[in-house]
Amino acid sequence: MSMPFYVSPEQQMKDKADYARKGIARGRSVVVLQYADGILFVADNPSRALHKISEIYDRIAFAAVGKYNEFENLRLGGVRYADVNGYQYDRRDVTARGLANVYAQSLGTIFTETNKPYEVELVVAEVGEDSGTDQIYRLTFDGSVADEHGYVAMGGQAEAVAQSLKDRYQEGAPLADALRTAVRALEAQDSERRLAAESLEVAVLDRNREHRLFKRLPAARIEELLGAADA
Repeated sequence: MSMPFYVSPEQQMKDKADYARKGIARGRSVVVLQYADGILFVADNPSRALHKISEIYDRIAFAAVGKYNEFENLRLGGVRYADVNGYQYDRRDVTARGLANVYAQSLGTIFTETNKPYEVELVVAEVGEDSGTDQIYRLTFDGSVADEHGYVAMGGQAEAVAQSLKDRYQEGAPLADALRTAVRALEAQDSERRLAAESLEVAVLDRNREHRLFKRLPAARIEELLGAADA
């Protein structure tokens, strides 16, 4: 009689973590950073239909890397959570912190209770009245949550992107300079690659807007801002 094959819980968790990290690293990077008037989201994403950056609620946005179908399920769940809570209670009760907690519970349960973890990494961000009250939460595949400040890099060669952001990031920079910083960080993964406006997905949470603060930037506006930063 053959002996049953045994894998320790520690090894199982390690194997699932390695699997998720490899899947996330295969994706293209996303950068989230604060600028003078809010929070900027920049993704290396030439697709005009499959978004990595999305609005969740009035002052809250979502960015993700990894498997599209998996983070799209999470995005839709976040929108439903925000809509239901905003309707039942008050729109001000819907916060990035609350949404991050919901995502953390979902990702943690999937990681521990299923054979295949989600190959995703997320940022949930909420713009405040000023930069000191902005909220940026980073969530990893196992449900871990980190409260970030200034900037975040996810996916691809995230360490190279984060190092470039560390070298270039300036607190309170205008939008054009912040966008240039983000693009240069994304290009740090390949010294010979230059990202055109058409290859970028860019959005902002602009605290100067009213009601819905999320806005996508078209390619023409991206190119204009990059030109202004270079001038």
